Amino acid sequence: MPTPHPQSPPSAWVERFAPLVRADGPVLDLACGGGRHLRLFHRHGHPVVGLDRDLGGVADLEGTAGVTLIQADLETGDPAGRIGPLPADARFAGIVVTNYLHRPLLPALLAALEPGGVLIYETFADGNARFGRPSSPDFLLRRGELLEAVRGRLQVVAFEQGEVSAPKPAVVQRICAVAGDDPLPL
Repeated sequence: MPTPHPQSPPSAWVERFAPLVRADGPVLDLACGGGRHLRLFHRHGHPVVGLDRDLGGVADLEGTAGVTLIQADLETGDPAGRIGPLPADARFAGIVVTNYLHRPLLPALLAALEPGGVLIYETFADGNARFGRPSSPDFLLRRGELLEAVRGRLQVVAFEQGEVSAPKPAVVQRICAVAGDDPLPL
């Protein structure tokens, strides 16, 4: 089984909440990059789907049982509200997104969670410009934006926003939330 990319350990936030994802449930790693989270969930026995416009960082996983790699530009838009080329009825026990933001995908991500499915999201937020890139508001979450995105649709397990020092200084926003048949209002 492949080992994690040596320069890119999994995010501590993702590792913390990974056990909430249903055992053996399918996991989507959106904008998977080098596959650090794809590899984490695969090691724990989950079938995984890695979706990114450049699959160079996960090329070593091509043909691995339980790993589906899909190359697609996630920002070209889809009038049907799908996530790239995934079928509209695709459902996941877990969806992981780190260091990536394309706001039009948020509703489709929430819809792609199966009941009990877990969204684990961590990316840059307003204020990050003082640490470098990304610095454009297009790629920075507004204060409480992830909370607003899941309000009335998912049950929040944990939420954080603010400055971090590791793995490098940044301003981030993070959420772990669970889909339910009757999510609690926030």
